[in-house]
Amino acid sequence: MAEKKHVSKEKIESVKRIANDMRNKKSLMIVSIKGLPSSQLQKIKKDLREKAMIRVAKKSTIIRAIEESGLEELQKLKEHVIEDSAILFSDDDAFELAGWLTENRNPISAKEGQVAESDIVIEEGPTDLVPGPVISELGALGLQIMVEEGKITIRKSKVAVKKGDKVSSGAASIFQKLGIKPFMIGISPIALYDKSSGKVFANVKVDKKKTLEDFMASYSKAIGFARAINYYSKETIGYLLERAERQANSLNKLKSLEVK
Repeated sequence: MAEKKHVSKEKIESVKRIANDMRNKKSLMIVSIKGLPSSQLQKIKKDLREKAMIRVAKKSTIIRAIEESGLEELQKLKEHVIEDSAILFSDDDAFELAGWLTENRNPISAKEGQVAESDIVIEEGPTDLVPGPVISELGALGLQIMVEEGKITIRKSKVAVKKGDKVSSGAASIFQKLGIKPFMIGISPIALYDKSSGKVFANVKVDKKKTLEDFMASYSKAIGFARAINYYSKETIGYLLERAERQANSLNKLKSLEVK
């Protein structure tokens, strides 16, 4: 007979507490806190105090709590629970909270071996670096430089690390010296549950700034297309009337020339 595994009273109470919050809160979110310093986690908890509550627990505890919650629709969350994760509970909209978490991430320095989430660019312009051994370090990254008034100037912007590539020790050193912090740290949403819809949503990425930029770009393209096909609406009617007036004036000029 297999030996019965002892479960501490503390873990049992933790599972019950988390399962109870799962049943009673409007929304919950599985988030990653990997690499997040304790001081920053405490600051985020404080900033979110009026909006949400964060519970940090082991992967096994979170999965057990999901099972104990008795909510069938929550079971899909189990596949998204990872090591170094936590649960965020709230009565606010989960997507608004995901947006808040995205906006409240902080830039950090690069470390050797980190994978670039996007191209890391060293921009052209003056630096505070003085000539010396650093010149060869800059050259190793393929940077074009010159010395002006005793300081090094980057002559041309260059992608130092491409998206998906690992940061080399040389690149990390240069980023540090130039004050470049190419990575962001904070609480990252993994999956969320919205009680009003009864659904689990994964791969949640709410970036309000980028969404607004994409919306404005799409709006501009749509207006241009509508004008091109002479589609009238309150957004295009002014432009179409102005164009019609210009065309009418041009026709009148042509008629006047023909008469002469």
